[in-house]
Amino acid sequence: MEENLEISFAHIYPKLLNLYGDIGNVLTIKNRCQWRGIKVNFEEINVGDYFTPHDMYFIGGGQDRQQVDVADEIQKHKSFLQQERDNDAVFLAICGGYQLFGHYYKAQDNSELKGIDLLDAYTVAGKKRFIGNVTTQIDNLEPKTLVGFENHSGLTYLQGETKSLSTVVVGNGNNGKDKTEGARYKNVFGTYLHGSFLPKNPHFADFLIELALKKHYGREIKLSKLDDTIELDTHNNLVNKAY
Repeated sequence: MEENLEISFAHIYPKLLNLYGDIGNVLTIKNRCQWRGIKVNFEEINVGDYFTPHDMYFIGGGQDRQQVDVADEIQKHKSFLQQERDNDAVFLAICGGYQLFGHYYKAQDNSELKGIDLLDAYTVAGKKRFIGNVTTQIDNLEPKTLVGFENHSGLTYLQGETKSLSTVVVGNGNNGKDKTEGARYKNVFGTYLHGSFLPKNPHFADFLIELALKKHYGREIKLSKLDDTIELDTHNNLVNKAY
């Protein structure tokens, strides 16, 4: 047990962006902390609420109308969230939230939905919808795979110091062309993987928690192991189907 440790964790706009079981990502972070005795100071941030500093933030995906509403609202907090990024706060953004963390989303009619520039990336509307299970390769974790379910028509392209989160083995990923899936810059992570993402990838959930603990305490803290037999069986079954 990690005694007397704590992190602060905010769920951004849960009333508007919560598709395909994205709430499961929040529950996974909270549970995996609490099972280890780590206190989670949790806050939901909805439209009209002020932002306060946290160690970790999560934002999910949503339908087009909800994404427009969030895009307008989150612009008010752009500078604050950029400062949080530069202070090593941890962000996980799924699908529509991922797109809003880039520079813009350009629709078929060439109208643009402005993002908040946490990632050096942009998204344009594609003509084909990418739907299905995804398996990717990631180098710095064990197991070295991520799994999930994609459902998007946006084509996301990465630039500059923003790098791919992982490499596509099965599925389409960011744009169906360059084999990239998701993005990372500093401790900001974006991905198109629903399903929920973190319950099927407990190793990545723990990676985020360790980053949040480092943000909070200013030092590396290694988590104790949990019994992830069920989670990893699910993960491995999906990986095995991909090969």
